[in-house]
Amino acid sequence: MGDLFFNKIAGVIIGGILAILVITELGHMLVKSHAAEELTAENTAYPVDWAALESGGSASQEAVIEGPTDYALLLASADIGAGERVARRCQSCHTFDSGAADGTGPHLWNVVGRAVASVAGFNYSGALLELGGDWGYEELDGFLERPSAYAPGTAMTFAGLRDEGQRMDLIAYMRSLSESPMALPDPLPAAAPETVEAAMDETMDAMELPAAQDAPEPTETPVDEPAPADGH
Repeated sequence: MGDLFFNKIAGVIIGGILAILVITELGHMLVKSHAAEELTAENTAYPVDWAALESGGSASQEAVIEGPTDYALLLASADIGAGERVARRCQSCHTFDSGAADGTGPHLWNVVGRAVASVAGFNYSGALLELGGDWGYEELDGFLERPSAYAPGTAMTFAGLRDEGQRMDLIAYMRSLSESPMALPDPLPAAAPETVEAAMDETMDAMELPAAQDAPEPTETPVDEPAPADGH
């Protein structure tokens, strides 16, 4: 029992530990390979609407949720003071006072309800000249959200306001820049209960749900009737 004996024992112990580590690592690799397997329509147990999952929801659901914008409701709760603070971002190109000269952009006094590209003497881009119409609430909302998308080719370099609340505050402030502000729009009529119910039915019909299995018809267990009693 010299040094060689103890070296053999140490070698056996180290070899066993290495074998355990190798087996453990192989097990982890096999488990990861199964866990990372991509889900597809072929290896799922239940029918899945993959297009709806990729888009975040069905088109019918989005149509019901979005609906038209009620500008009367939004503008009634808008903050004119906050809109004035938002308008400071525009002061490098626009003026807001009555009778003020144009800047890089046209003056914005009395802009709400004004015809598009109608300030005399201002050199508008072709995109706005072709746009036509008036700067109503819906038009201002669309243009302020993203000018380059609403009027492709516009010379206005402002990226836009993504926040709807800020847009409503700004529009409410610009509406106040007038001796006779444009009337607020009428509120949208509330949806009738039967209309909401019909929309919900359409949404449910559009959803793909697994077919329910027919329940077995109940069977009747015969019950022995008591024998009639003997008459006396």
